[in-house]
Amino acid sequence: MATFKFEALDTTGTEVKDQIQALSEEEAQQKIRQMGYFVTKITEVGDKKKKGKKGEAKKTKKKGQTFALGRVSTKQLCTFTRQFSTLQDAGLPVLRSLKILEHQMKPGALRNALIDVVDDVESGSTLSEAFSRHPKCFDRLYVNMVKAGEAGGALETIMQRLADFKERAQTLKRRIIRAMVYPIAVISIAVGILTFIMVYIIPKFEKIFADFNMTLPDLTLKLMETSHWFANYWYTLPLFPMGWWLFIKLVRLNKWGNFAVDWCYLRIPVVGNIIEKTVVARTMRTLGTLVSSGVPILEALAITRETAGNAVFERMYSRVYDSIREGETIAQPLKESRLVDDMVTNMVDVGEETGELDRMLSKIADVYDEEVNVLVESLLSLLEPIMIVVLGLIVGTIVIALFLPMIKLLESLSK
Repeated sequence: MATFKFEALDTTGTEVKDQIQALSEEEAQQKIRQMGYFVTKITEVGDKKKKGKKGEAKKTKKKGQTFALGRVSTKQLCTFTRQFSTLQDAGLPVLRSLKILEHQMKPGALRNALIDVVDDVESGSTLSEAFSRHPKCFDRLYVNMVKAGEAGGALETIMQRLADFKERAQTLKRRIIRAMVYPIAVISIAVGILTFIMVYIIPKFEKIFADFNMTLPDLTLKLMETSHWFANYWYTLPLFPMGWWLFIKLVRLNKWGNFAVDWCYLRIPVVGNIIEKTVVARTMRTLGTLVSSGVPILEALAITRETAGNAVFERMYSRVYDSIREGETIAQPLKESRLVDDMVTNMVDVGEETGELDRMLSKIADVYDEEVNVLVESLLSLLEPIMIVVLGLIVGTIVIALFLPMIKLLESLSK
């Protein structure tokens, strides 16, 4: 018998920490559920040798598995979820559905995970337990929704909701990425052209001016110095964005630094508004999907907090979590945070009073998705004239700097 330490929530939402003896992790989870607890974390207590042997067994490749690095792409997971929900809706057994999808899956991390999932389900594990052993493929949101579907006997309905949720999230992400392609492409081409001018064109003008022993204006001298820097240190240009990215990463290692960075992002004009509304749309849809799937509210809030992706909003959801544990409402801490509009707090308040919180949260997410779309289009329409003006000023400055000495030269020659 092995000993397992576990963390769980009881029927009142109080966190319980204890340990239990069982032959396997699956048996331990079953015993904990029989005690009336909802498991949030479970780990085996054993000596290092046993853990090492277990790890070696896990590392052994099974037939069909290939070497794969990184996480599963969101698009691939969306496709799998939709296909799995369709097979479940058609009435196929879980194991057969998994085998069909595993055979048609391309080699990679998801297929490797599905091979293990099929073996675990065949060995008697539940689908949620099998998924939970692959956190790189199936996150807590995914696992808990599947667990709720198994408990309620409505796995096909839950998988459809999960597929809808994943597809909506992917659509929003794709929309934002597609909107940013144009300005990034324009800026990259502009930088390339300006680098070419600085490195190849300006030195030729400098040679002409040197041949005539001309006294150059300050603006032209500054342009020449910039050209020399580009010619000698052009390879350092990529280091600036890389250095900034590394600096942000290092700052984020600290809890308060991470909070400060996310707070600053939210204060950037227009962009901060897009980030804020994107986070609200994602978290509200996550919470609404979990609540409608039957996941306990405290567990749903804990998962929502993890999926926020912004430390400022994570703190807000921590306060909401504490509020619910103390028997209060969701709406009050949302209102006190001042991160969301009054419309959100009022709709959440109405949802709590009428018992239709999941519907209200989904409606909020729909509204904010549309607002994000409008804001992204507004940002693009704003970026275009800004880029034209900035590039015009840069090119105009170069032209003026080069033609000032040329005018002087022509005037001297005409005398």
